[in-house]
Amino acid sequence: MRFCLEDLLKTALLIPATGALLVAGEATPAGAPTTEAPHAVSVVRSDLKTGRLIRVVVSHTPVKLDASVVAAIEETARNLQVSPELVHSVIEVESNYNPYAVSPKGAEGLMQLMPATARRFGVTNSFDPRQNIEGGVRYLKALQETFGDDRLAIAAYNAGEKAVTRYGGVPPYPETVNYVAKVGEKYSQAKKSRAGKAAAKAQEHPAPTAESGTKPEEPEQHHVAAYLDAEGRLHIATR
Repeated sequence: MRFCLEDLLKTALLIPATGALLVAGEATPAGAPTTEAPHAVSVVRSDLKTGRLIRVVVSHTPVKLDASVVAAIEETARNLQVSPELVHSVIEVESNYNPYAVSPKGAEGLMQLMPATARRFGVTNSFDPRQNIEGGVRYLKALQETFGDDRLAIAAYNAGEKAVTRYGGVPPYPETVNYVAKVGEKYSQAKKSRAGKAAAKAQEHPAPTAESGTKPEEPEQHHVAAYLDAEGRLHIATR
């Protein structure tokens, strides 16, 4: 019996309990990275050893995306010297923080790693948030080093390194052009937001100054002494 690959993908990407398609960017409402993932998710993925498409269940328990995921993003980004705001922006556009997101092309997890990219950066389970973040940030870092420009790195993350090299810039693919615009906009907003928070914090806890926190130096005090010499003349001196 033969099955059409397209039908298999459609069937395997359904959540058994609800029949809802789990696709990147559609699993959770915008701006809501704290929703719970489904109890069981059946997906099609490429087997790391054989390269064949296989159907697997990636979770049986709800996983709440909370501060631990945000902390992992911040820690990994700083360790690899990549802007945390850039990583957050890519994740938001790629999966809206859904660790079980699977695109129609087979990209998986928070940062939507293709199986080949996952293998390249040592990721054995793309649905493990920490592994996915580590692999995705390493990929972003490599793209930044290759192209020396965040905009081109973002384009390559979507369209691939060869496409950016071939066109000498952002490839003229509608999907990629739109992707670069979305990530760039969120990145700009995220940087402004962090700068605003830093400024607000600085106002709440200002650094000590001569007027507010440093005690002014007291003027040196001098003592006046008066005495008579042998001839009866008065002398006054300061000490």
